[in-house]
Amino acid sequence: MSDETRPGGGAQAERTGRSVVVAGAGMAGVQTAVALREQGFTGPITVLGAEPHQPYDRPPLSKAVLLGKAEDSAFDVDFEALGVTLRLGLPVTGLRAAEHTLDTEAGPVPYDSLVIATGAEPVRLPGPADVPGVHLLRTLDDAARLRPVLAGQRDVVVVGAGWIGAEFATAAREAGCRVTVVEAADRPLAGALPAEVAAPMARWYTEAGARLRTGVRVVGVEPGSVLLDDGTRLPAGAVVVGIGARPATGWLAGSGIALGEHREILADDRLRTSLPGVYAVGDCASFPSRRYGERLLVHHWDNALQGPRTVAADIVGDEAGEPIRYDPVPYFWSEQFGRFVQYAGHHAGADAVVWRGDPEGAAWSVCWLRGERLVAVLAVGRPRDLAQGRKLIESGAALDPQALSDPARPLKSARR
Repeated sequence: MSDETRPGGGAQAERTGRSVVVAGAGMAGVQTAVALREQGFTGPITVLGAEPHQPYDRPPLSKAVLLGKAEDSAFDVDFEALGVTLRLGLPVTGLRAAEHTLDTEAGPVPYDSLVIATGAEPVRLPGPADVPGVHLLRTLDDAARLRPVLAGQRDVVVVGAGWIGAEFATAAREAGCRVTVVEAADRPLAGALPAEVAAPMARWYTEAGARLRTGVRVVGVEPGSVLLDDGTRLPAGAVVVGIGARPATGWLAGSGIALGEHREILADDRLRTSLPGVYAVGDCASFPSRRYGERLLVHHWDNALQGPRTVAADIVGDEAGEPIRYDPVPYFWSEQFGRFVQYAGHHAGADAVVWRGDPEGAAWSVCWLRGERLVAVLAVGRPRDLAQGRKLIESGAALDPQALSDPARPLKSARR
């Protein structure tokens, strides 16, 4: 499609008088509304949220909210002052692009420009959807249901040793629960990190008093127990499932919007979809990265924070300037077992790995190189490495691998 048939092709004054509807009230949706106002959009903005709660941030759910240290994690945004209409407890059910209309349980919602920010939904265990004692941790209501589980210091089985599984196991141990983590792969974080990098993290579970079982699958859940495929039966006052998430795009069936192999919306480098007037941002969309030469699907908080600025800029438009292309250095962090873990970049396609420090110690980093250029960095307890590494990735500077391997030297000093 040409720019003339998409948002961003007309005059700024005309666009700012048009309406924008945002489907989704998480980080990506809320930040889209904020960014539109910050960039001078004066037209009506409506944000539709599936949950009845005031829009909130998700990372605290597995930490302060889960442990009862905070009641909620509502965004500090004055929607009324921004002139943003919130419609909560209203899931979207369909998209009729030819009519520029969203379908909801309360009736149709027309739009001039639409921003899809419906996020991702957790993958469930096979079998019935509502099994007593089986929990997910994705929403504020999920966290509320899990708080008494932790307070009761029950036997807890966590299914999945990914980021969310490790964070929940951390909170459960802090609350005094007996914790067993079950992982189908042969190591934690199998889908996120190479074996040699994830291997040192396995001992973190033991050190924290949690039991880690790898290479086994859950084949049945009964009241008070979990059955594994090796015949083991684990006591379980509660089961928490953290085996990944998928883009929440099922409601787009029949809309004509282009989806990828993971059911994600295929956005371009301005986060425009295949349909005129429709954008996609956050966990529900992938985008082409020039930096990495491939399409990226990023399910992390920072992506939901950064993408809305590109969407807002394209909707508001600037006849005198070049369009903003979305090509971030992906970033995320995790707090688990007393460690602050950070990652920036995308290590697929790297041809060299450089370690900084002893992975058996409390603080270390791993750098991935493609030729002489840094493409990703993982930092455990070394936030300066992460901050400097992220800037080096953005700049594309050539580095000296030998200098990079010295943990006593600042990472930025490895520039050639």
